[in-house]
Amino acid sequence: MIIHGLKTCDTCRAAVKATGGTLRDVRAEPLTAAELARFLDAFGDELVNRRSTTWRGLDEATRAGDAATLLAAHPALMKRPVIETPEGALHLGWTPAVRAALGH
Repeated sequence: MIIHGLKTCDTCRAAVKATGGTLRDVRAEPLTAAELARFLDAFGDELVNRRSTTWRGLDEATRAGDAATLLAAHPALMKRPVIETPEGALHLGWTPAVRAALGH
């Protein structure tokens, strides 16, 4: 299982600990264009965390950009974690529903 997130994110660390997955820090190892497109296909604009400190620091013109461009330029804007199972299923966040879907 791959946990896409940030090594400094408490929620990502909790998901790694509970699942035994591997954390992929998207700042250190940015998503490829194909991965980003796959995540956006699965989650749409929900993938952009509009409550983050990074979002609040952006000007209005930048915020108006499309999600793919924003996430490529600012990886910390990604709502996290994005959990990828060995079967290729994607889950967003570490909510009770995601934990139940993963059997945790």
